[in-house]
Order: sequence, then C-alpha cells, then structure tokens
Amino acid sequence: IMADRAGIVLPEDDDSFDDEIREKKKKLYLMNKIAARFFYERFKTQDGKRALLYLQDRKISSKTITTYGLGYAPASYDALLNHLRDAGFSDDFIVEGFLASRKDGRIYDKFRDRIMFPIIDTRGNVIGFGGRIMTEIKKDGQKIPKYLNSSETLVFDKGKNLFSLNLAKKAEKKQIILVEGYMDVISVYQAGIPNIVATLGTALTENQAKLLGRYASEVLLCYDSDEAGVKATLRAIDIL
Repeated sequence: IMADRAGIVLPEDDDSFDDEIREKKKKLYLMNKIAARFFYERFKTQDGKRALLYLQDRKISSKTITTYGLGYAPASYDALLNHLRDAGFSDDFIVEGFLASRKDGRIYDKFRDRIMFPIIDTRGNVIGFGGRIMTEIKKDGQKIPKYLNSSETLVFDKGKNLFSLNLAKKAEKKQIILVEGYMDVISVYQAGIPNIVATLGTALTENQAKLLGRYASEVLLCYDSDEAGVKATLRAIDIL
C-alpha cells in the first residue's frame, strides 16, 4: 500500500515490472470494486429486499453484512453488464474479469439472483466473488449449483487466497480457524471469533497453507463432521 502511494513498484511476481499487466490489474481491481458496490446497493431494490430477508433469516446482522460487503446479484441478464459499460469498461474486459459470460455471440451477467460474497485480499482489494443461491431451483431437470465462484484472473487465484483472511489477520492471534464455507466464516465471525477463514470452493492447497503460516503458528480445522468433511480434514492435516 505504501509503495503504491509512493509510486514505487515492488517485485511480487514475474510480471511486476510489466507496465501493461500492472495497469490491467489496477483496472480489474477497480471493476471488481464497482461491481461489489453495485451488488451491495441492490439490497435497496424490491428483489434485493428478498435477499436481505434471506440473510436476516440466517441471523446475519446488518453490521456483518456491511463488514463483509455482502450484496445481491439481480436476476437480470444485463443489469451489472450495463452498469459496468456505463463505467467505461468494454464487454471483452468484463468477460475477462468473469463478471459476464459470452455464449453464441450474446453477453450476459455471470451472477444472477444470488447472494454475493466479495473475496478481498489482505490489501483490501476485491479480487473476485462467490455467489450463493437462496432456493434449490431446478433448471431443465438439473439442480443449479449452490455456489458459483469467480474463475481465475490476473488478480484472482483461488488456490492462493482465503476468504476473510483480510479480517482474520487483524485479530493478531497465533491461531487461525479454517472452515469450509462463506456462511460458516460469517456466522462464527459474527459470534465474536474473528480469526477464521475458508478456502474458495477447493480443497486446501499448499499455497494456502503457506499463506496461513504467515499469520498464525497454529491452524484449527473445523470442517463438517460428515464423511466428506473427515476426508477433507485428513488431507488438510497432511498439507499443513
């Protein structure tokens, strides 16, 4: 953050000194920030109020909604798309940032009618999103995936980031609790336990384990107690 303010480039990876890539990353951060604000503001709409009621039914407080920047992606096929176009982003760039999809020559919003969870890195940048459905709707006889996560971009690598680490690191505790999902994290954080994170729709990776090691000397695994959760726990222990 200090380097950005001073206009100094710090070498973080192989493309750090590539001006074009660095500017593209900045543009992606800005687009994601605008999208996150758009989703948050949708709670004020009629459909958004339904999403807000869903979160309230899950006992998520207004303060927690604000802390995590939760939002709602409307059911429209082009609401976010038009908003980002108005902000000056091209269709190609919006698709590249995984906020829209292109199929048969048509472009449409990737996230529709979902509760939105911004994924924020340790510097406070919005790097991606997770979207959760509110009802188990079937489409053409098939269940819609409960969660839809951003694909990898120049600023988002799901195997190298953790949900809520930006908040957990502020707790400055020697332990970090690792759980499976966004709602698990948010519920525990709201209960007064801030040193909690989750992986981003994947099993724990070595890069994520190294990232945890930067902020804590001990990791407490708190996965589901079903068979899948036990297997995931044993795999995570090996990696840690």
